[in-house]
Amino acid sequence: MIIGAGRGGSALLEMFMEDELIQVIAIADPNLEAPGIKLAESHGIPVYADAGEAMRACKEYPDCIIYNLTHDDAIAAEVQKVFGNKNVTSGIEAKLIWQMVTNLKRIKGELEKSQGQLSAIIYNAMDGIITINEAGEIQGFNPAAEEIFGYSQQEVLGKNVKMLMPEPVRSEHDAYIERYLETGHGKIIGVSGREVTAVRKNGEQFSMELSASDMVLRGERYFVGIIRDATERKLAEQKIMHLAHHDYLTDLPNRTLFLDRLERSISQAKRSHHKAAVLFLDLDGFKCVNDTLGHGAGDLLLQEVAARLKKIVRDSDTVARMGGDEFTIVLNNIGSDENAALIANNIIMSLSEPCDLKGQRCHVGCSIGIAMFPNDAKEFEKLLSHADEAMYLAKHSGKSTYKFYQDVVPRPCLNQELA
Repeated sequence: MIIGAGRGGSALLEMFMEDELIQVIAIADPNLEAPGIKLAESHGIPVYADAGEAMRACKEYPDCIIYNLTHDDAIAAEVQKVFGNKNVTSGIEAKLIWQMVTNLKRIKGELEKSQGQLSAIIYNAMDGIITINEAGEIQGFNPAAEEIFGYSQQEVLGKNVKMLMPEPVRSEHDAYIERYLETGHGKIIGVSGREVTAVRKNGEQFSMELSASDMVLRGERYFVGIIRDATERKLAEQKIMHLAHHDYLTDLPNRTLFLDRLERSISQAKRSHHKAAVLFLDLDGFKCVNDTLGHGAGDLLLQEVAARLKKIVRDSDTVARMGGDEFTIVLNNIGSDENAALIANNIIMSLSEPCDLKGQRCHVGCSIGIAMFPNDAKEFEKLLSHADEAMYLAKHSGKSTYKFYQDVVPRPCLNQELA
């Protein structure tokens, strides 16, 4: 029985109601609006306005314990009168109990609040959060993880986290956990932002950033992984890398990428003792198209030239735009000078065909210079320079033709670019 239904009585009532071994048989307070009275009424516990009446109603309970949370010392005498020699907890003892119950209630409230805040943070986190035990079984899987992997929480709880991994990592995972538990050393645990490959429910593999750590809770060890889908970042990085090495207009490799490809081609030709050819191509009549039809038509023409060049060469070869109306081509393992000449002829014939630039027809030609590895040069920079010189000779020789570097004859006007 509780006498006094203020804050202390209400807190004591809440604590007792949570214990299955305790039954609150009555609560009394002259203020029927007291919080303890309202709480008791909501749970069907008898309430009284008079403490004496409550005692008389409960005197048949042999194990009744009375908690007096009021400042009325006459309550003890009333208890003695009704229950005989039964003791009553009151005064300092009751105050101490009230303080203990109040503090426990406050601590419980703070813990529940903290747990609620942590749960809300995990639930609403933009990054996926996965918790596993020592056996690798998934214990936690927040909504962001559901979104990333395509599984619902119910589908993965209790399952081994290996289901989210591709081979061969999947087969190696258990041994990895065992080694970490034995030695305390691992490649992933304690590492922030490590890039790994994961598997979605539909079987798709994707790049993922993983930050993993371990913790001990109630004597049990758990591993927590914070994950982020890196697919969009990887695509953005690839796009930036592509833009850095490709011409914005034609999407062909730019000068930087071409020189890298050329250097690799020469290195490979040296190892395999093959021939390679560099073609330096400059359009004939491009300036006229720009001046008469406008720069928009000029851009369309360059895109058309790029498309035609890519159709002529092999996939193993490289076509690049060096800038303006200049293009370069590296032909790997070309075999002979005659094969390089055949490709050059095919290019000249292809570009001689009229171009339809959104209803506007135009004609251009091209002059091509050819330098051969290893006969003309053994270094890629010199090979490109020699092909450039041969191209100027082709322009000087009447345009719409090709020349080998071997054909180059020094002339006073050789280094003057012709329109």
